[in-house]
Formats: sequence, C-alpha cells, structure tokens
Amino acid sequence: MNIESKVRNRALAGKLGAACLLSAALNAAAADDWKNPVLDKYPTAAVATSGISVGDNYVTVGQLHSISGTMAISETGSVEAERLAIKQINDMGGVLGRKIKIIQEDGASDWPTFAEKAKKLLVQDKVASVFGCWTSASRKAVLPIFEKENGMLYYPTFYEGLEASKNVIYTGQEATQQILWGLDWAYAQGCRTFYLIGSDYIWPRTSNKIARRHIEEHLKGCKVVGEDYYPLGHTSFGSLINKVKLKKPDCIYSIVVGGSNVSWYKQLHAAGITGESLAKKNKLLLTISTTEDEILGIGGENCEGFYACMKYFQSLGNENNVKFVEAFKDMWGDDSVIGDVTQAAYLGPWLWKATVEKAGSFDIDNVATASEDVEFTGAPEGYVRIADNHHLWSKARIGKMLKNGQFEMIAESDELIEPNPFPEGYK
Repeated sequence: MNIESKVRNRALAGKLGAACLLSAALNAAAADDWKNPVLDKYPTAAVATSGISVGDNYVTVGQLHSISGTMAISETGSVEAERLAIKQINDMGGVLGRKIKIIQEDGASDWPTFAEKAKKLLVQDKVASVFGCWTSASRKAVLPIFEKENGMLYYPTFYEGLEASKNVIYTGQEATQQILWGLDWAYAQGCRTFYLIGSDYIWPRTSNKIARRHIEEHLKGCKVVGEDYYPLGHTSFGSLINKVKLKKPDCIYSIVVGGSNVSWYKQLHAAGITGESLAKKNKLLLTISTTEDEILGIGGENCEGFYACMKYFQSLGNENNVKFVEAFKDMWGDDSVIGDVTQAAYLGPWLWKATVEKAGSFDIDNVATASEDVEFTGAPEGYVRIADNHHLWSKARIGKMLKNGQFEMIAESDELIEPNPFPEGYK
C-alpha cells in the first residue's frame, strides 16, 4: 500500500470515528431538556401503538451500514449523510415534535452480521425505522427480518430491481433508471460490443443479466464479448485486463464494488487503459458502481475520462444541491465528497419524516400506507417522489470522471423516470 492510500485510509477511519462520536452527541442533544411542543396534538399513545421506541419527546431510529471491512469505503458517506439529515431535522424540532435518537450498528461488510444486527435493532431496540445497507446481498440478508418483524428500511443504493416490499423504501435507482438508460446512452455513442465486469454477488450478477438481455435483444447489432466476476475485496486484476485488451470491447461495463475499485482502476491506469486512450479509439468505460466516494480512495488521476451513470453528482448546480454540499462539508470537513448513494441516503430521513407527518403516526403499517406520493422538494438531486411500489421517481444522468475526483455531467434524462422494478422481458 502506497503512502497516498495509507493517508486516505487513515482519513476514512477518522471520519468513521467522528460519526460514532456524533451519534452520542446527537442523542445527547435529542434528550437535552427538549419538551415536545405538539404533544397535545400528537400524544404518544396515539402515534405509537405497536411497541416501537417512541416517547413523548424522542423517537429512536437505527443506522445499519458497514463501518468496517471492504465496503466501508462506499458506506461511510451514507452514514454521514443520514447523520446530517437527522441533525437538520432535530434542529427544526424533530418529527411530530420528537427529537431523533440513533442506535448505530456495524454490518462489517458481512451479510450474516447485517442480519444479526437488523434483528437486534427491530426486536431488542424496537427502532421506528432503519436507514441502512448498501449491497444487495446485505439487503437480501435483512429483508426477511424486516418483513417478519414488520420494520421499515430506507435503502439508499442503486440496485438491480426485481423486488418491492411494503417494508422497504428504495431511495436509489432500479434497473430501468440506471442500467437500461445508461446502456442506451452508450449505444448512442457508437458502442456495439460490451465486456461485462462485476464483483461476485447478487447485484452485479443480476444487473449484468439485465444488461446482457438489453444489449442482445434491444440494442441493434450489439453483442457481449466477455463477462467476468471477482470476489469482494479482490485486488489482482491483471488477467482480466489482459482479456479486455484481447477482446477490445467498445464499452467496458464495470460493476466493481467497494475497496476493489482502488486496485481495479489503478491497474487499468498502469496498463494504459485510460479515458484518453479509449476515447482515441472511440471506446469508453461505463460504470454504475463508482461514485465520488470511491474516487476519493481511487484517486482521480487513475480514472479520469471514464463515465458513470447515476442520478446524482456532487457538481450539480441546482440551489438544493449547493446548500446540501455546503452543509455536508461544514459537518464533515472541506475534503469530504458526496456520491450518488450518499445523496440517496440523505433522502431517507427526510422522506421518513414527511411520511410520518402525513400519516400522523410512527407505526410501520401506517407509514407504509402513507408513503405513496410523498415528495421531497428539497432533494439535492432536484426533486423526488415515492411511487406506489416504494421506489422513487428520479432522473438519470451521465457524468465524466475528472482528475479532481468530481464529475462533469454530460447527459441527463428529459424527465423524471417512473420506477419500474419489474420491467417486462427482464425478469
């Protein structure tokens, strides 16, 4: 590991420690002589009838992300964004007059641990909601527990779709809002051959299954020339890079996840596969898994000129985002970066607050029923609304990676894309 990587890893560890300290501070502030000013209107006996952790002056929620292990590089931003949203909500007087307390658990980049911690949060701590998970594997591990124990998960990551649950609000994109739209953009750039690459678990494999079907059945004259997967945490991509050089695809389609991103992009750069070298041959690399959060560890110099399909980039110039970026950096430091999933995580507490207030209740059944058409006009990405399938109406965007670790947005969907987690012909 070089000095630059060590510095980045120490900075990450420091931020995780700061997040833990902030949890204690937020909880102390939530309980610090706060008296609910609307208790007469929203008495506890009326707004919490199912035994969840709601008092006259507070409500308890859970955070369940990897703050250790290979996924910490990706999930740290989600922890930070949720903390920012909760602080802002508490500063405004909380939810139904109740300040929010946080119980934080570490999924440790291990799916059985996610399941264990989810059960603790729901059964022992009786939290009113959980903001958490990143990988589809972690979400799949906890989903049966949320459905059995009737909890509510706000899940922030772009994912493969093919799922909808009463007990989950999906604040990231599903396949039609990212995979299909992004491949259509690549086709418009002249790509006809594709090499599919991913980390070896459910999201990349299912996403590439959807991508292959779209490429072979819906994009005229296109084909997949290679498909490979590697374990989470994998660091040696030399043989893969040799395969890519041999096949010469128009589009390297990358769904490498977590800490493996660092080795993947550094080794591509060392092998001479760069945004500039691909552009000279009218080729490109398109990812749906690498955001500003990962680039902070990768180094922009190692991925400059590659492309990502996301719904959010830190560089968006709308007023909501300008305020969000300023508040995020005020809380977490000027060197902080904000990626797509980080922004989607920020939406979770705000959408939960709006839904609870619409329902006039913290009870999960009431929150689930009230979720449809809840909107957040203050979303940094611009505007979002919850559909009846518990996914969000959102835009899709293409960004070009820059040396400074940011993205230049070069394409955007004309309208919000309606979420369709079960697209015809892709199941």
